[in-house]
Amino acid sequence: MSTTKVPSPTSRLRLGHARVDITPPVGIYHRLWGAARHDRATGVHCPLFADVLALAPLSEEGDAGRPQLVRAFLDLAGLVQSQHRDAVAALAAGAGTRPEQVVLTYSHTHSSGWFVPDRIPLPGGELILPYLAGLYDRLREAGQQASAALRETTITYATAHSAMGASRDYHDQDGGIYACGYNPDEPADDTVTLARFTDAAGHLTGTLVHYACHPTTLAWENSLISPDYPGALRKTVERVTGAPCVFAQGACGDIGPRRGFTGDVSVADRNGEQVAFAALAALTSMGLPQTDLSYGGPVVSGATLGTWRDAPHSDASRLKETQVFEGGAFTVDLPIKPRPDRQALSDEMVGLEVAEREAGARGDTVTARDAGARIERARRWLARLDDLPTGETFPLHCTSYRLGDAVWVASGGEPYSAIQTELRKRFPSTTIVFSPLMGDLQVAYLLTREKYGTGLYQEEPSILAPGCLELLTEALVDQITRQGAVTSMSGRSAPASRDSELSPPGAQRY
Repeated sequence: MSTTKVPSPTSRLRLGHARVDITPPVGIYHRLWGAARHDRATGVHCPLFADVLALAPLSEEGDAGRPQLVRAFLDLAGLVQSQHRDAVAALAAGAGTRPEQVVLTYSHTHSSGWFVPDRIPLPGGELILPYLAGLYDRLREAGQQASAALRETTITYATAHSAMGASRDYHDQDGGIYACGYNPDEPADDTVTLARFTDAAGHLTGTLVHYACHPTTLAWENSLISPDYPGALRKTVERVTGAPCVFAQGACGDIGPRRGFTGDVSVADRNGEQVAFAALAALTSMGLPQTDLSYGGPVVSGATLGTWRDAPHSDASRLKETQVFEGGAFTVDLPIKPRPDRQALSDEMVGLEVAEREAGARGDTVTARDAGARIERARRWLARLDDLPTGETFPLHCTSYRLGDAVWVASGGEPYSAIQTELRKRFPSTTIVFSPLMGDLQVAYLLTREKYGTGLYQEEPSILAPGCLELLTEALVDQITRQGAVTSMSGRSAPASRDSELSPPGAQRY
């Protein structure tokens, strides 16, 4: 049977947007790279922003006037769980909603500064607590502004592709090791999803660009505060559209820029422009809001022509479908791998600090740099141990919201991109917008099962055992299926999921 209609993925709802500047002060603790030889930020490349979206169903019943979902996107590497909770509470207070209705994720730029508590005693650390206090105030302000700006909005989705990001699991054959860098021999998810926001009159009011790639263009040689490539991405799209552009990071545990690990900010800008041009291509491919591309029949000309037109969503069932607004938060219990010994880590740090000082004194910068990097790894593991629950599983925080023809899903940690490609395969008629780093920073990476035991860097900081990504994927498939999205495959068994005060109404245990 011939296809006569190609739906344009659409969400119809109420939406409000607010943006606040969250750039840290120059001089704040900035060292996120073990190989870096600086501690303090020396300047600003581009400002950091928090983009906050307040979303609510079109229906005026019940909690009218208040958002049912607040989505915040921050230009930060991430915050530890206590800081993350404080940021969520500030957004909820400003928006007049509950903390469990707030989903906060991060771009994961590695040039934002690093604000974990164990850095407070270090150079620049004295600025961390005052900065965080100001950050919470700004988020409260943004939540209030976004909630006040709620208005009828149509979101239309389209996709394109950008080769800026690539697999970063490179096998160094000569060295017999894996290095975390561009791997031209393995394909990577290059999907760019563009969400166009239009008001009731059909005027463009904003865009959202979803793309999976670590913001690691700028690395240890850079001492400037920067959003990395998302800064130029937003700026380029906004210059063309005249409307705000929000960046949403995708599942990028195994994806980084082809050209990265540099101190040259112009490379970060070019990387952002590259993704922006793909997003703009997706934008120009769209038809009018609230229309589907429909076959109009043959027209006899020099040839018999098949005509297609943008047909309005006039059917009641189609309109109802695009207005679906449901979802909530839940946790998925994932297995924890054996923990490293705390005393051994502390002893290792002491020895490395001595080696770093001695190497610096004799002018051996390479040995000093390598010792500093290993100190950084040990320090991060000690911080993770402080944030781990007792027991053999970790309750990973997740959310799933069906918004018309799209599902916006998020999880803690840094999953490999296979999770979003698998969700797209399972739900081919649904637009999937997957966001990582919804808190749970201590979890680090979720690798695919076959990647464990191969010597990849990502396994070293991960607290989770093999199979974690597959278990999480099945739990999300189950949740999205319950929300009415049609799967193309029969689901397999899913892991245990726990109800809590964060769970959506009617949520079940897996």
